[in-house]
Amino acid sequence: MNRPLAVNFTNGHKAIMVAYYPHKEGLVYLPPFWEQLPKGQQATVIKGRITGEGPWKLADAVISLVGCQGTDAELAQLLADWEFHLQQQAADYYQPQAIRALAKEYGALIEP
Repeated sequence: MNRPLAVNFTNGHKAIMVAYYPHKEGLVYLPPFWEQLPKGQQATVIKGRITGEGPWKLADAVISLVGCQGTDAELAQLLADWEFHLQQQAADYYQPQAIRALAKEYGALIEP
Protein backbone atom coordinates (compact mmCIF):
# COMPACT_ATOMS: atom_id res chain seq x y z
CA MET A 1 0.00 0.00 0.00
CA ASN A 2 1.01 3.58 -0.54
CA ARG A 3 0.20 6.88 1.10
CA PRO A 4 -3.59 7.48 1.12
CA LEU A 5 -4.81 9.75 -1.66
CA ALA A 6 -7.97 11.79 -2.10
CA VAL A 7 -10.10 11.36 -5.19
CA ASN A 8 -12.62 14.04 -6.17
CA PHE A 9 -15.09 13.34 -8.96
CA THR A 10 -16.77 16.03 -11.05
CA ASN A 11 -20.18 14.90 -9.74
CA GLY A 12 -19.13 16.01 -6.23
CA HIS A 13 -18.41 12.53 -4.86
CA LYS A 14 -15.12 12.31 -3.00
CA ALA A 15 -13.27 9.46 -1.37
CA ILE A 16 -9.99 8.38 0.10
CA MET A 17 -7.94 5.66 -1.53
CA VAL A 18 -6.19 3.75 1.26
CA ALA A 19 -4.84 1.19 -1.20
CA TYR A 20 -4.59 1.62 -4.97
CA TYR A 21 -3.14 -0.32 -7.84
CA PRO A 22 -2.87 -0.07 -11.60
CA HIS A 23 -5.70 -1.67 -13.55
CA LYS A 24 -5.69 -2.56 -17.25
CA GLU A 25 -8.31 0.16 -17.77
CA GLY A 26 -7.09 2.71 -15.20
CA LEU A 27 -6.88 2.33 -11.43
CA VAL A 28 -8.49 0.19 -8.73
CA TYR A 29 -8.71 1.46 -5.15
CA LEU A 30 -10.00 0.47 -1.73
CA PRO A 31 -11.67 3.11 0.47
CA PRO A 32 -11.35 3.33 4.25
CA PHE A 33 -13.33 0.61 6.04
CA TRP A 34 -13.45 -1.43 2.83
CA GLU A 35 -13.42 -4.62 4.88
CA GLN A 36 -16.84 -3.68 6.30
CA LEU A 37 -18.42 -3.27 2.86
CA PRO A 38 -20.38 -6.05 1.17
CA LYS A 39 -18.45 -8.41 -1.08
CA GLY A 40 -18.37 -6.90 -4.56
CA GLN A 41 -18.34 -3.33 -3.22
CA GLN A 42 -14.99 -3.32 -1.44
CA ALA A 43 -13.07 -1.68 -4.28
CA THR A 44 -13.72 0.77 -7.08
CA VAL A 45 -12.30 0.84 -10.59
CA ILE A 46 -11.79 4.21 -12.24
CA LYS A 47 -11.41 3.78 -15.98
CA GLY A 48 -9.20 6.12 -17.95
CA ARG A 49 -5.64 7.25 -18.48
CA ILE A 50 -3.76 8.85 -15.59
CA THR A 51 -2.20 12.20 -16.48
CA GLY A 52 -0.31 14.86 -14.55
CA GLU A 53 2.38 14.84 -11.92
CA GLY A 54 0.22 15.51 -8.87
CA PRO A 55 -2.51 16.29 -8.63
CA TRP A 56 -3.34 13.66 -11.22
CA LYS A 57 -6.34 13.43 -13.51
CA LEU A 58 -8.10 10.19 -14.31
CA ALA A 59 -11.35 10.23 -16.30
CA ASP A 60 -13.72 12.56 -14.40
CA ALA A 61 -11.62 12.50 -11.23
CA VAL A 62 -8.79 14.53 -9.72
CA ILE A 63 -6.45 12.62 -7.42
CA SER A 64 -4.29 14.41 -4.86
CA LEU A 65 -2.65 13.92 -1.51
CA VAL A 66 -5.12 14.04 1.36
CA GLY A 67 -4.95 17.53 2.84
CA CYS A 68 -3.25 19.12 -0.17
CA GLN A 69 -4.74 21.49 -2.73
CA GLY A 70 -7.12 22.99 -0.20
CA THR A 71 -7.62 20.91 2.91
CA ASP A 72 -10.88 19.00 3.02
CA ALA A 73 -11.93 18.65 6.65
CA GLU A 74 -14.35 15.79 5.91
CA LEU A 75 -11.70 13.68 4.16
CA ALA A 76 -9.10 14.55 6.77
CA GLN A 77 -11.46 13.32 9.52
CA LEU A 78 -12.26 10.14 7.59
CA LEU A 79 -8.55 9.44 7.22
CA ALA A 80 -7.98 10.06 10.95
CA ASP A 81 -10.85 7.67 11.78
CA TRP A 82 -9.37 5.03 9.46
CA GLU A 83 -5.90 5.37 10.99
CA PHE A 84 -7.38 5.06 14.50
CA HIS A 85 -9.32 1.98 13.34
CA LEU A 86 -6.11 0.39 12.08
CA GLN A 87 -4.34 1.07 15.38
CA GLN A 88 -7.08 -0.83 17.21
CA GLN A 89 -6.69 -3.96 15.09
CA ALA A 90 -4.61 -7.05 15.80
CA ALA A 91 -1.22 -7.37 14.15
CA ASP A 92 -2.54 -9.91 11.65
CA TYR A 93 -5.33 -7.61 10.45
CA TYR A 94 -5.47 -7.83 6.65
CA GLN A 95 -1.88 -8.33 5.71
CA PRO A 96 -0.66 -6.69 2.48
CA GLN A 97 -0.81 -9.95 0.52
CA ALA A 98 -4.52 -10.35 1.39
CA ILE A 99 -5.22 -6.76 0.31
CA ARG A 100 -3.37 -7.32 -2.97
CA ALA A 101 -5.35 -10.53 -3.54
CA LEU A 102 -8.59 -8.61 -3.06
CA ALA A 103 -7.44 -5.88 -5.47
CA LYS A 104 -6.58 -8.58 -8.03
CA GLU A 105 -10.18 -9.80 -7.81
CA TYR A 106 -11.13 -6.36 -9.18
CA GLY A 107 -8.59 -6.60 -11.98
CA ALA A 108 -5.58 -4.91 -10.39
CA LEU A 109 -2.34 -5.52 -12.26
CA ILE A 110 -0.16 -6.87 -9.49
CA GLU A 111 2.92 -9.00 -9.97
CA PRO A 112 3.01 -12.18 -7.86
